[in-house]
Amino acid sequence: MTRLRIAVFIVAASVALSPHPARSNDVFRWKDDQGRIHYSDHGPEGAEPTKLKVATAPAVHTVKAVFDGDTILLDNGERVRLLGINTPEADGPNKKGEPGGNEAKHWLRRRLMGRVVRLEQDKEPRDHYQRLLAHVFADNGEHINLTLVESGLAFLNLHPPNLKHAQVLIQAQNRAEQAKRGIWGMPDYQPRPVETLNVRPVLRGWQRLMGSPFAIVEKNRYLSLRFSDRFEVRVAKENLKLFPSLETYLHRRVEARGWLSQRRGRYSIFVRHPSALIVQK
Repeated sequence: MTRLRIAVFIVAASVALSPHPARSNDVFRWKDDQGRIHYSDHGPEGAEPTKLKVATAPAVHTVKAVFDGDTILLDNGERVRLLGINTPEADGPNKKGEPGGNEAKHWLRRRLMGRVVRLEQDKEPRDHYQRLLAHVFADNGEHINLTLVESGLAFLNLHPPNLKHAQVLIQAQNRAEQAKRGIWGMPDYQPRPVETLNVRPVLRGWQRLMGSPFAIVEKNRYLSLRFSDRFEVRVAKENLKLFPSLETYLHRRVEARGWLSQRRGRYSIFVRHPSALIVQK
């Protein structure tokens, strides 16, 4: 008789002989004469009610459409935004995409269209567009978010508190960057001195800006590293615990990565994770 059958037999016997009928939601935990632990909806004298955590099956769906390199549509109508990464914008009906955007979209379409995927979510289930946020795994187990980064088709976009798989994604980006794969080898995505903000054409979108911060300025909700009179990097106070002391960045050569904002002739990048602030050796 197999161990499973023995266990089933013991539990069944304990249920039949139990002097304590269970209430509708009770689960009893008890130990037999050989010291083995059992769970059942009935228990012998001395059995104690307990609560069990029930594991839920992972969300599994079929991909019906690929909008770009980091957004897909499932067979249930849900849009899914891949967590922890961003790909350049692909061409659209009324817009021209960014360098590398079409390559990422076509790669994702070849990989996932019509295939079954498993979703793994993090702390926040949806973004402000009400898209599901998830790590996506193909039916062969491939971590799609990770492969996009490893291939140089995507760059990191880590948003606390959604930091699941953050370390492996960081390592993958480092390898892609060192090998100059994908976007890391494109002229459009090379680091630019902060001084280029003083000349035209004006930079837009995701940028890599290089400079030496000389001061820290405190605002109500964030601290800013001042790189020049026209550019600063902002870190929300709620995310400071993820960063080393901001003083460690002062007077060093630092690369800031993120989306460039402009207001009244001044520029800023809002960073949420230290992976977006690279100190040059």
